[in-house]
Amino acid sequence: MGARKRIAAEKRKEALKSVYFAKLNNVPTSPRKMRLVADMIRGMEVYRALSVLKFSTKEASVRMEKLLRSAINNWEQKTDQKAENANLYVSKIYVDSARMLKRLRTAPQGRGYRIRKRSNHVTLFVDTRNNNENQD
Repeated sequence: MGARKRIAAEKRKEALKSVYFAKLNNVPTSPRKMRLVADMIRGMEVYRALSVLKFSTKEASVRMEKLLRSAINNWEQKTDQKAENANLYVSKIYVDSARMLKRLRTAPQGRGYRIRKRSNHVTLFVDTRNNNENQD
């Protein structure tokens, strides 16, 4: 590896130390359904978001709740603090489409209809309110 690439990789590594996130890949739900759940908790305080997800009737909310708990634990491990004492909130959340399984369903007169089974990637970032206000 060249010096330029090594320096850029080290900068990326340092930047990731101050970012607290969790990522969930290849979730077998359509991105549209997952985005509905993501929009419910975007910008919310984390414990309020956990309660919203817990009582939501959507199937995707179970996976999102698990991902949010993972992001909180990542924050606790990186900062050596407890999340109850901090003012954590969901700063960013992305839902991107992932691979699509293509299947055929039999149709009348010898035809076949295509079924697209979609999946998605979810990335959830948490941050403290005080940290965000100091940067602005």
